[in-house]
Amino acid sequence: MSKKSIAIDGPSGAGKSTLARQIAKALGFLYVDTGAIYRTLALAALRRGIDPANSADVLEVLHGIKIDLGYGADGLQHMYLDGADVTEEIRTPAVSAGASAVSAIPAVRTFLMDMQRDLAASRDVVMDGRDIGTVVLPGADVKIFLTATAEERARRRYEELLLRGTEVDYETVLRDIVARDERDTSRTAAPLRQAEDAVAVDTTGKSQEESLDLLLNLIRRQLAQ
Repeated sequence: MSKKSIAIDGPSGAGKSTLARQIAKALGFLYVDTGAIYRTLALAALRRGIDPANSADVLEVLHGIKIDLGYGADGLQHMYLDGADVTEEIRTPAVSAGASAVSAIPAVRTFLMDMQRDLAASRDVVMDGRDIGTVVLPGADVKIFLTATAEERARRRYEELLLRGTEVDYETVLRDIVARDERDTSRTAAPLRQAEDAVAVDTTGKSQEESLDLLLNLIRRQLAQ
């Protein structure tokens, strides 16, 4: 029996990870946060004082480290770098910027794609990222392009960082969001774009519960077809 796959793409701060995780739980699917894989590589580069945009140095780091993905007793995805759990450490603004840079390196995307596809081949998955529906899983059963205004996404990220104890100001977060949008949409390797057969969902002004209900209804209808 073939496995079902749900691809959720969209810009930074659109709520992909939170909603994808909740969707996976509701459907009994495996949740895969692909952005966390790139964040882990960015963290490894930053720890070594390497510019995440330097392709040669980043590839050297990639071939010299071990990145693992696991699931804890809490049911959440955890990222491991050389055996150490770095799940919380990869959520800082510096690592976010670094992840955008390393993910623009074509050889990095090629190297990590097999890991993502293997997961989708072995389990029913909900996978979120920037190019899941266009590159990683072009044959996904359901494709969603999740978005919200830059201001809305910046507000959400700002509040998330404050809850984690990270000292930031809203205007800085907004500038980072806009800059990342530009990098993600203009990169040559698998740029952020909506797949032709993806359903666009704008969550601006919607609560998390409203967005979840909307997405679950959409997904269930499409899986039933």
